[in-house]
Amino acid sequence: MAVAACDGKQPERHASNVRLSPMLRSENMNLRRGSRTLLNGVNFSVHPGWRVGLTGRNGSGKSTLLALIGGEIGPDSGDFQRPPDWVLAHVRQEMPALEARAIDHVLDGDIEFRRLERELAAAEADHDALRQADLHARLDAISGYAARARAAELLHGLGFAHDDAERDIASFSGGWRMRLNLAQALMCRSDLLLLDEPTNHLDLDAVLWLEQWLRRYTGTLIVVSHDREFLDAVVSHVLHIADQDAEIFAGSVSHFERKRAERLAQQQVLHERQQRERAHMQSFIDRFKAKATKARQAQSRLKALERMTEIAPIRVESGIDFEFLAPLALPDPLLVLDRVDTGYAGRTVLEGIKLSLRVGERIGLLGANGAGKSTLVKLIAGSNPVLKGERRENKGVSIGYFAQHQLEQLDADATPVQHLQRVEPDLGEAMARDFLGAFGFSGERALSPVGQFSGGEKARLALALVIRKRPNVLLLDEPTNHLDIDTREALAEALQDFAGAVVIVAHDRALLRSCCDEFHLVEEGQVRPFDGDLEDYARLVGRKQAVRSSEAGSATTTRRDERRERADQRSLLAPLRREIQRIEKHLERLESERGEIETALADSSLYDGNQSSRIAGLTSRRASIALELETAEEAWLQAQEQLTLLA
Repeated sequence: MAVAACDGKQPERHASNVRLSPMLRSENMNLRRGSRTLLNGVNFSVHPGWRVGLTGRNGSGKSTLLALIGGEIGPDSGDFQRPPDWVLAHVRQEMPALEARAIDHVLDGDIEFRRLERELAAAEADHDALRQADLHARLDAISGYAARARAAELLHGLGFAHDDAERDIASFSGGWRMRLNLAQALMCRSDLLLLDEPTNHLDLDAVLWLEQWLRRYTGTLIVVSHDREFLDAVVSHVLHIADQDAEIFAGSVSHFERKRAERLAQQQVLHERQQRERAHMQSFIDRFKAKATKARQAQSRLKALERMTEIAPIRVESGIDFEFLAPLALPDPLLVLDRVDTGYAGRTVLEGIKLSLRVGERIGLLGANGAGKSTLVKLIAGSNPVLKGERRENKGVSIGYFAQHQLEQLDADATPVQHLQRVEPDLGEAMARDFLGAFGFSGERALSPVGQFSGGEKARLALALVIRKRPNVLLLDEPTNHLDIDTREALAEALQDFAGAVVIVAHDRALLRSCCDEFHLVEEGQVRPFDGDLEDYARLVGRKQAVRSSEAGSATTTRRDERRERADQRSLLAPLRREIQRIEKHLERLESERGEIETALADSSLYDGNQSSRIAGLTSRRASIALELETAEEAWLQAQEQLTLLA
């Protein structure tokens, strides 16, 4: 959504009747997208330091509201205010393949640090020692000397290897570039941080690290995410969008959903009670309004009926309720990997894999990004080569494989019905539409070109195509990216009833927790059972990250860097000391000259005869020297202070 990771300090551009207020405030605000109203008469406030989860169904207006808060658009009517002096940070959604180092891209997130760097370089070029000293002091005040270590820590936390910091941005894939953009936004020392689905390009290890980082963040956070466990771990408040309204609640997303469910249930009870009361009153009116003896009572009840405020029924937000078709066969075991080595282009990534997939097994794969989880899934799918050992697939095995790249392979010009008929050519349009309706493609949506679809709709369609093949081995590689909470829960429920075997790679802990009976850890070229649950794995990741963070901090200051820093320090102190010596010599000359003038003025012979012009000259020069001494002494004190700070 953003064009910059950190916008510095800018005035609020879309506020009317601005009242300086240390909070985000919406008052009777309307927001539209095209002809569609997203928010109507919305009022809410977000106070400094709140960590807010922005929730709601896909299409409810979350990203549009985030764009409004970020200053990219304004309200269609009403008022929205953001403190004008807040520094805003948000994540770029796109980045060209720049020929710049990864760590430099991250450092660009700290705008003030970069500005001081440029000013310092200019001062050094001008040999302005006093200016250099002042800039070094300002760098120290913002912890600028630790900026590189801070950037390295962000890179390591988001899964980058140590050597990746020096790689060009152009050498990274799109997903890793998005991680670089996220690191750049986190690098900004911001007052307000806006994040839109920050976990979509992260693995579980990086998600766990990001949670801890955001919990320590001292500014105001607004984050859009469909990962309930991530939000529960991070947010202090929930801003929920539904029915063109936005309400803010204190507490976690799970707490909010429980309270909202209770409120909706009470609303439904009141609605049903009111409907019964209205029906009874209407029945009385219809029966007796023509009778003279009952006419007055009928009219009274008619007026009461007209005055009655309608209690709206609850609206079910989720239209997704799909299930897996029964597999045509269930051989046991389904597939066996016996001491298999696999990899790419002749390079072994995993070795000695022993795995037997049996009917009903639910396996979750754990491990850092790049450890080989997707490599293992592709091996099971049969798309990765067996370099050593044996892969045995039983007769009747049907593998359903969902991966993120399949979304990109959808035909943008084809409709969901056409996609499904390519999987099953004999399927009629009516049956295809019935099947797709369970995945949220009802009515005209089933006949709309896929190119118009959101990421969530494309993911649902890709899942539908996998399910229609009636697999007995289901391989899911990050299936919940782009899916909203309702669809994630529908997928989890469907997986629980699936008769075959399931292997899942996901950073969505709710999905792993509800669907997996066992976990395997992919690490250092090996695949082995993990004896523990997700909490145990989180603790393991935490310990590893603590070690990596410590190593990252020390590794960023190499011997060469240390030598350069010492040389920089010497190069700064030397001219500063020379400047102090120059000032001291100048002071000595001035003091000497003033002494000579004082001696001359004290000589009584000066006042004999006509020497008034000489007396006036000496007096004037003494006054000038006094001013020069004052200026020189002030410069000497400033230089000494800077020397004390830097020495």
